[in-house]
Amino acid sequence: MNIAFIGHGNVGGALVRALARHGHRIVIGVRDGGSASADALASQLDAVSVLPAAQAVAGSEMVFLATPFQAVEDALSGLPLAGRLLVDCTNPVGPGLTHGLDSRMSGSEQLQQLLPDAKVLKAFTVYGFENFDDNRYPGYGELRPGMFFCGDDAAAKSILAGLLQELGWEPVDCGGLDTALQLEHMTLLWIKMARLRGDGSRFTWARLRR
Repeated sequence: MNIAFIGHGNVGGALVRALARHGHRIVIGVRDGGSASADALASQLDAVSVLPAAQAVAGSEMVFLATPFQAVEDALSGLPLAGRLLVDCTNPVGPGLTHGLDSRMSGSEQLQQLLPDAKVLKAFTVYGFENFDDNRYPGYGELRPGMFFCGDDAAAKSILAGLLQELGWEPVDCGGLDTALQLEHMTLLWIKMARLRGDGSRFTWARLRR
């Protein structure tokens, strides 16, 4: 799959590496002037290149948004996102690990309002980036770590679910984009457990059925 990335820091970089290992063609989109960090990341991996953001998006089948939340509007300005699958990996985190939008709405819903013709999906948010680069947890048999995601477009979610399975996750479809707020609160819980309680970053959640 041809996948564009807007944002290539801890989260974006981890996902670029994971997807590249599975043979996907990744293009990191950058603004005018280029990016030394994007060039450095691309130089380490096969099938990863760097292009101006608009070109990266125009040639993609799926776009990952992995910028800081406060940079979203500037990062997406002028990009040809109508009709495209846009995976929102951002989290609006406020002071003291509160919700950055005061829980009035999710960041993903705000993004959908900003880009009404894009197919916005929420994923890769409820854990830290360490689990995106390496999600292997030996010793649990066939049980896989769960990746909770949501979105309003059924076809787009099916494509994302297939990608999640390929990357070693159990896709957990949480419903429409109106559940993104709950996923963002799961992120805050994970951060508090990992960073403040001292549980460390090497844990995920899983879904058990009976």
